[in-house]
Amino acid sequence: MKTLIKNVKLINENSTKHVDILIENGIFTKVTEQSIDIKADKEINGENLLAFPGLIDDQVHFREPGLTAKGDLFTESRAAVAGGITSYMEMPNTKPGATTIALLEEKYARAGQVSLANYSFYMGTTNHNMEELLKIDKEKVCGVKIFMGSSTGDMLVDNEGMLSNVFANIDKLIAVHCEYDPWINENLLVAKLKYGDDIPVEQHPIIRSREACYKSSSFAVDLAKKHGTRLHILHISTAEELALFSNKLPLKEKKITAEACIHHLWFSEEDYTSKGNFIKWNPAVKKATDREALWQALKDGRIDVIATDHAPHTLEEKNQKYANAPSGGPLVQHSLQALLEKVDEGYLSLQDIPHFTAHQVADLFGIVNRGYVREGYAADLVLVNPNLPQTVQKSNLFYKCGWSPFEGTTFKNSIHSTFVNGHLAYENGGFNESKLGERMLFNR
Repeated sequence: MKTLIKNVKLINENSTKHVDILIENGIFTKVTEQSIDIKADKEINGENLLAFPGLIDDQVHFREPGLTAKGDLFTESRAAVAGGITSYMEMPNTKPGATTIALLEEKYARAGQVSLANYSFYMGTTNHNMEELLKIDKEKVCGVKIFMGSSTGDMLVDNEGMLSNVFANIDKLIAVHCEYDPWINENLLVAKLKYGDDIPVEQHPIIRSREACYKSSSFAVDLAKKHGTRLHILHISTAEELALFSNKLPLKEKKITAEACIHHLWFSEEDYTSKGNFIKWNPAVKKATDREALWQALKDGRIDVIATDHAPHTLEEKNQKYANAPSGGPLVQHSLQALLEKVDEGYLSLQDIPHFTAHQVADLFGIVNRGYVREGYAADLVLVNPNLPQTVQKSNLFYKCGWSPFEGTTFKNSIHSTFVNGHLAYENGGFNESKLGERMLFNR
């Protein structure tokens, strides 16, 4: 199968240029500013389109197994591909949690049957599964996930001895959710005493406070420095935490890295009034000044990648009172469109988008042959029409949960098509599911 994309504006490796791209047998075989004149099975006129390497999302919750009323590997990978995300790393807090090698491999097997995008899965940590963590093949698994804040089942790791043991002895990338539960629980009790059963959602960033984030993040950084651990801190949400990260080293030399998420870069606490529980995340969306600090940290190199933390819940769950409504929301279908809006607002350059969503993710995790539009690399590619607006509404959502925090937002751009391993998986609102994604491999 040969696909030829003619005269497209490619944004890749800190440059923007018009190129022809030839895809054969799942890989980029030619990327050139010269005209490619061959007969292809499919030819796309890219004259009015932008091309980016397929996005790699290092933090999603696709809810399978056990929570499939919210989403599953089939539905959410389709939504991801519709948003230009060609590869994802999924979290272990499902039912059952992926806390053994056997359970982890069951998820890989399931993804091999249904996932339209490429995939990897984190191994989850408990207070008592050290033997399983030591068995991980770091060339086939993206990393170990530690919830240092509340999570599903027994995946809250609050035993300092276990944490020290993991940081000292696991030679894989360790990704952490950092919030300090004792302080959060104290804040929740104060709110219940004041408001009873009607806690306003505006209390969320007070209950899941900035202090709770910093205490946990700083503890994780201290452990990593003590033991020389490869640490990746997920979804940074406060200005204070940014002092924990360095911008003095290139990514390949960093032992401690950080991620920002779309919702913390887009929303602020002012949006709780209109969005309510639909922007209730853990860690909480906080002040506009925190949001601005995150953007600045991306510019100066303290934050290394952008992800979604896609975490769907049903409308019924989200419409409950604050204390009962779960945290999280669906984002994979619109993350690229949202970032393109931020280019127009001056927060990013076009070249920054692949830098933070593909290149640096691939480099940070050591992903084999992905993350760049390079000859010989897997042909993961997204084409964007920058001049075709799209309004987010229920009728054009692909999430199983059927809602989005972006509903009512009109983006000035739309996703034209997405290639996964050279396969045209999505084009103008339609899917071709005849080929599925592949398990990602890691060069470590």
